[in-house]
Amino acid sequence: MHFVDNLNPVLVHFGPLEVRWYGVMYAVSFTLGYYLLSYLAPKRGVRLDSEGVIEFVIYLILGVFLGGRLGYVLFYNLPYYLEHPAQIVAVWDGGMSFHGGLIGVIVAVALFSRKAAIPFWDLAELVVPVAPLGLFLGRIGNFINGELWGRPSDVPWAMIFPRAPLINGVTVPRHPSQLYEAFLEGLVLFAILWTLAQKRRPRGLIFGTFLALYGSFRFFAEFFRQPDQQLGYIGGIVTMGQILSIPMILIGIGVIAWALRRQSSTAEDPTRTGPR
Repeated sequence: MHFVDNLNPVLVHFGPLEVRWYGVMYAVSFTLGYYLLSYLAPKRGVRLDSEGVIEFVIYLILGVFLGGRLGYVLFYNLPYYLEHPAQIVAVWDGGMSFHGGLIGVIVAVALFSRKAAIPFWDLAELVVPVAPLGLFLGRIGNFINGELWGRPSDVPWAMIFPRAPLINGVTVPRHPSQLYEAFLEGLVLFAILWTLAQKRRPRGLIFGTFLALYGSFRFFAEFFRQPDQQLGYIGGIVTMGQILSIPMILIGIGVIAWALRRQSSTAEDPTRTGPR
């Protein structure tokens, strides 16, 4: 007997309008992000008052949505959107990419860094310990929507996703890969990064750890997640999510090595006064 994921993606109706759980998850994640950033900023010595945090969150929201949407268009379904360019703005039909959202957030942090005259690394390493909670809520939203389901499986906890394609005319149980990702990319990653953020670390270490661990967790979780139908397995082996995660892992390892090497060189030269 397998659990059927037939949860209602709509939280409440207001006449013809509807409030969907997925949208609520975004709202909760950014609200929670505001409070956590407000708590963490003075602890990490980042000069942001409450108004500055609000403005920073607005930059992040724009980065997430613009980057996430454009990333999906470019990475996952470019031929379709080249034929139907008007559909690029139809975000209500779904289609967001984490990797595109990450690029959008990096651009947003860089722009806000320049505007507020706050070092990029200080802002970046203020955001990444908080980001996994947003990822957790987003994956829960995917689960409630009954989307991004896993590959067919006979494990005891496999689930039925009614919207998933039939196999030989039959609905088959699948991995609840959204919950795997919520656990790894969300809760586990948050616990690690939040712990690291409680003390001053070499600049770049927390950011590099985020890139390397998220990329690794995502690469692993993709073995249980059904690839996007329009792409399938690239080269018959890997998914687009895995391909996009490999640069994250490599860049993350490189940033960690740079941060540790920089710390070591500073420790060996006590006259050096650069930021740590």
